[in-house]
Amino acid sequence: MSQYIVSARKYRPDSFETLLGQDNIARTLSNSIKRGQLAHAYLFCGPRGVGKTTTARIFAKMINCAEPGPDMEPCGHCESCISFQEGRSYCIHELDAASNNSVEDIKTLMDQVQIPPQVGRYSVYIIDEVHMLSTAAFNAFLKTLEEPPAHAIFILATTEKHKILPTILSRCQTYDFNRISITDMVRNLRSIAKKENISVDDESLHVIAMKADGAMRDALTIFDQTVAFCGSDIHYEDVIRNLNVLDYEYSFSLVDNFLAGDYGKALLTFDEVLSKGFNALHFVGALSSHLRDLIVAKTAGLEALLELPDKLKARYAEQSGRTTIKFLYDALAVTTSCEAGYKAAVNPRLHIEFALMKLSFLMNAPAPAEVARPQAKPEVKPEVKPEVKSAPAEAKPEAKPEAKPAPAEEATPAAAEEPKPAPRRRSAKASALSMDSITAEKKAEVAAEPVKADGGAELTEEKLGEAWRKLSELYAAKPRLAAAISSGKVEIDASEGKQIVRFFVKNLAQKQWIEEKLLHELEGNICKVAGVHGLKLSVEVPQEEESGEKTIYMPEEQAEDLMKKNQNVRDLVKDFELNI
Repeated sequence: MSQYIVSARKYRPDSFETLLGQDNIARTLSNSIKRGQLAHAYLFCGPRGVGKTTTARIFAKMINCAEPGPDMEPCGHCESCISFQEGRSYCIHELDAASNNSVEDIKTLMDQVQIPPQVGRYSVYIIDEVHMLSTAAFNAFLKTLEEPPAHAIFILATTEKHKILPTILSRCQTYDFNRISITDMVRNLRSIAKKENISVDDESLHVIAMKADGAMRDALTIFDQTVAFCGSDIHYEDVIRNLNVLDYEYSFSLVDNFLAGDYGKALLTFDEVLSKGFNALHFVGALSSHLRDLIVAKTAGLEALLELPDKLKARYAEQSGRTTIKFLYDALAVTTSCEAGYKAAVNPRLHIEFALMKLSFLMNAPAPAEVARPQAKPEVKPEVKPEVKSAPAEAKPEAKPEAKPAPAEEATPAAAEEPKPAPRRRSAKASALSMDSITAEKKAEVAAEPVKADGGAELTEEKLGEAWRKLSELYAAKPRLAAAISSGKVEIDASEGKQIVRFFVKNLAQKQWIEEKLLHELEGNICKVAGVHGLKLSVEVPQEEESGEKTIYMPEEQAEDLMKKNQNVRDLVKDFELNI
């Protein structure tokens, strides 16, 4: 049996023309070789599997070719090219910085750099994963990297550019490699399959390319794995089963269920996906990607963003034609929100099922409002309209005995007729009523219903005093407030139907302090302690004739007292026109 070589090695590019997806970098390096403007250090950055090390090897092969072509292409016949193809070139030195990251390893490299190449003009040192070097190794490498021998060229490759010291970056020409597009990967895989006599459809190649996530090396590895599973005849069903990829048919059927409002089928589809062992979060992510592709297919001019085979593009165009942009936007908002809250959900399955039900109700959102309307109308119409349009003499005797059967024996016909005209007088003469009359009516209503404590007893001055003492004990942890409560006088305002408790404090400062910060808290606590609901607290300062001598607290009061006692202060205020 012949020795097997994986596709990633067997079909590795050997020239800039065969380099995939890095045309700008290939052109820049080719022009620098043609013009003889070679730098002493290069830095290749980019994700895995995009061709960083391959580009470095092609570059080393081109600059050491003894008989290059008109465009500096390697001849393939000189000793340098042959040794390169056989993997025994002494002009290329590769170092893995992940396992050789100490200062001693860099010192060994520095000694090796001083040796000129045996074949060719340049010794190329490729340091892979250079970000793994320690800080001390970087510092030891600085001087050699800045001023190497004329025959030495360094090519540093890394996937994490941000971990490299700025002093290293400043000494290198930096090239950023791009991810390989799905179109380029599909085209390359199709050519490799043709060379290997393998039959494969476009849907399978797109699944492999999407699974590779922009890395050509990963795509070739997945391709070899698929060939090992399917043989020389590859079908889409075998590929998704082998790679454990969710079939796009689930997404198409789910959107059809959402458009039909059939949340039951959507939940059964989700259960089928879980029963096959797929990750629930990946299921939501696939649904979000499907909705995104529908938006792209529905919007004119965005065809380039839909990297799918022509057969699938036709299906996306057909389904997107049966939807609206608003539906797709709202659906995408639901799925992305579901993804964001998945990890924090206590019941992840219920979290996703609730999102699927939301999506099923997007097209039938007005239905709940239509059901609610007939329930609200019969409650309003029979109560308002028949009473207004019927004759007063006939409606009043019939409504009263049904509404209040108990007091019907005591009430006279005249008394039964008084409540009915009352609302009509207010509605008919509302514009003629004054604010004073309305206020008087409100006070009369309040006075008619005295405040009572628990058990039915009215609030008296004695009960208020006992409750006030309990309130001061409640605020024992706040000495300032407790002192103000215990020393203050309280009384019930009888004119307001015992609704207001007047609390007299010593000065304006205490009044402002209590009204701004503690009034609502005191009202609630006095209602709890006294067992009364609806009690209001009025904070007041006693008048001077009632409280005797006035205690001076505020700065304005001190200034006024000083002006009364001292004529010179009064003259000073008058001369300078001071404002107190």
